[in-house]
Amino acid sequence: MATEGSSNRIKILVVAFCFIVLPLVLLLLAIQPAHARDLPAPSSEAKFYRDLQFPPLAEVKVPKYDRFVLPNGLIVYLMEDRDLPLISGTLLMHGGDRYDKPSQTGLGSLAGDLLRAGGTKLHTADQLNGILEQKAAMIESGVDSNSVSVSFRGLRFDFPELFSLFAEVVQKPAFDPNQLELLKLQSRGGIERRNDDPGSIASRELNKLIYGATSPYASQIEYKTIAAIDRPSIEAFYRRWVVPKGNILGIYGDFDATQVRTEIEAKFGQWSPTAEPAPAVAEVKQQQIGGVFFVDQPQLNQSQVQIGHLGGKSDSPDYPALSVMDEVLNGFGARLFNEVRSRQGLAYSVYASWSPGEDYPGMFLAGGETRSAATVPLIRSVRREIDRIRQEPISEVELTAAKDTVLNAFVFQFQSPVQTLSRLIQYEFLGYPADFLQRYRARVEATTVADVLRVAQTYLQPDRLVTLVVGNRSQIKPGLAELGRVKTLDIMIPQP
Repeated sequence: MATEGSSNRIKILVVAFCFIVLPLVLLLLAIQPAHARDLPAPSSEAKFYRDLQFPPLAEVKVPKYDRFVLPNGLIVYLMEDRDLPLISGTLLMHGGDRYDKPSQTGLGSLAGDLLRAGGTKLHTADQLNGILEQKAAMIESGVDSNSVSVSFRGLRFDFPELFSLFAEVVQKPAFDPNQLELLKLQSRGGIERRNDDPGSIASRELNKLIYGATSPYASQIEYKTIAAIDRPSIEAFYRRWVVPKGNILGIYGDFDATQVRTEIEAKFGQWSPTAEPAPAVAEVKQQQIGGVFFVDQPQLNQSQVQIGHLGGKSDSPDYPALSVMDEVLNGFGARLFNEVRSRQGLAYSVYASWSPGEDYPGMFLAGGETRSAATVPLIRSVRREIDRIRQEPISEVELTAAKDTVLNAFVFQFQSPVQTLSRLIQYEFLGYPADFLQRYRARVEATTVADVLRVAQTYLQPDRLVTLVVGNRSQIKPGLAELGRVKTLDIMIPQP
């Protein structure tokens, strides 16, 4: 019976192929455009990648948008896009967790989460979650180092109700005490796990060495700082930063700009809390100059290496040339990959990057991940490449490849109108010039071999480089003492 059943199935498949699949294939071939049938067969001769010819990059075009300012000082950007029946928006406000008092580190992060998670005065958190879930919509809030944001996304048909809920979250948060306790519990769980990942340890501890342990750009949440955060302090954070004047609301999607402007004026036109004076931003200067530091993790059989010093900001006139320098050092086929990883076999991953901050100095960061026994050779090899790019000009081939990579990455940041709108809002938020996009691209295109050498010699400072290793002391041979005096860091978590 099994043989007969198999035979019947084969017959059915043959019949299906002859009477359904084959005619469909023939029909598709028949109706394809004539020019498609006449295309020449692809060449069997493969070209070397340097012989490939590509058209020049397209210019970055800024789509049409509307910008206006409400009487209360709220700046609004509107950009229509009818491709999909979706509308999204973000309210971006000055503020951020860099203003946290050291005794309340984590306040900004908790306030940003609770703004949405704590519900509103008209809808509890559960009610808000239920409404949004039914509509497959989203409202989120958060805080980073220099901003507070609330965003929404949903279907065009649900926009009036969704935007009303969005305005509630912004203007009438409830800051539910039970939700605050839940968020504090989650934060304490994060503290318990913060030493689980070697990469996270390395990034955190290097930040503390560069910026200083009490700097807002390196300070970390502790049990005692979480315990010091209460609902009144959350409300004070909200009153200081969640205000209309000087902040930006951007909305993008399938809508009529005139109708949406009416909605904005109705929901945000009467919003007029008085902003409190903002405290001064903490001054940034490098705390630890040079040195070798170690975090002993006996359970590891490999090392995380980070080498860095204080960097600059992305509005620097030299940032375009530094971006080109980055590409010569970093990435697939660049110097560190070719020399340290491929030729010498010293790293699983290796990198170097001039990473500027938007409105405070960032870092120059290099490093990699390697087997324990290769730790010292890896550090020496990376530092040799940093010295080499400061001492001798790069080749024209390297320059061309690096500029092409930077410019291609730049253009792909503006593939969609919403990406462009986001950039426009961010630049105005930071106080960058209106033609920042055009300046950056033009300066990358104009970068020369001499420019790369100049910025490398000016901004890369080997004597200020701090070296941090997270690894297993017993397996790192030769030992780190080969590099100089080593200081071991204590990463024990202070208990409540």
